[in-house]
Amino acid sequence: MNQPQMRRREWMMHCSASLATLAAAGVLAGPVAAQGRTEGGAAAAGAAPRRIVVLGDSLSAEYGLARGSGWVALLDQRLKAQKLGAEVINASISGDTTSGGRSRLPALLKQHRPTHLIIELGGNDALRGLPLKMTRENLKAMVQAGKDAGAKVLLIGMQIPPNMGASYARDFEGSFKTVAQEEKVPLQPFLLAGVADRPDMAEWFQGDRIHPLAKAHPVMLDNVWKVLRPML
Repeated sequence: MNQPQMRRREWMMHCSASLATLAAAGVLAGPVAAQGRTEGGAAAAGAAPRRIVVLGDSLSAEYGLARGSGWVALLDQRLKAQKLGAEVINASISGDTTSGGRSRLPALLKQHRPTHLIIELGGNDALRGLPLKMTRENLKAMVQAGKDAGAKVLLIGMQIPPNMGASYARDFEGSFKTVAQEEKVPLQPFLLAGVADRPDMAEWFQGDRIHPLAKAHPVMLDNVWKVLRPML
């Protein structure tokens, strides 16, 4: 096991130790809405306007952060800076699962008619020990719904603490790759790459050791941007 993998595993162990506290506080048990839309600048002349919907959980909903400092808000700022006309709709909810996202998605697609859909869900499924088959089915259904609605879909992967067992953690991580391959959509393998595997990773997370500080979100955006930019 190399050093980044060891640091990532250390972060996962911290996550495991924090689960009971978060559950008691309601962060993992109930959704706290953090929805909104931002303008990414006017669309280029002659080009169809881009509309990006981000369907995520607390990692995308700015849990514990000042509004406007999360990676989704930073995405809007980057689109403006690079004059890539797009409207960003953050439909992320803290505590959401793939089942919750799947149930909310049809209305979001109908309301916003996105050209691009970013799915960042699944972490809470694993933290609750939900069946991986159900998680994969929900992810696949969301990807298919986005494609059927005419959106380009980006799937964002996640890794989990080993408290559920090494096999479960390995299969959970592989679920995102499986869905992406089967549905032929781009995958960003791990949203917290470059954060959870840092030698000083403890200094990059909030007190719960699960949710990143604001300074980590530019790194998270870069992870997403590497895959999203070619899709634009």
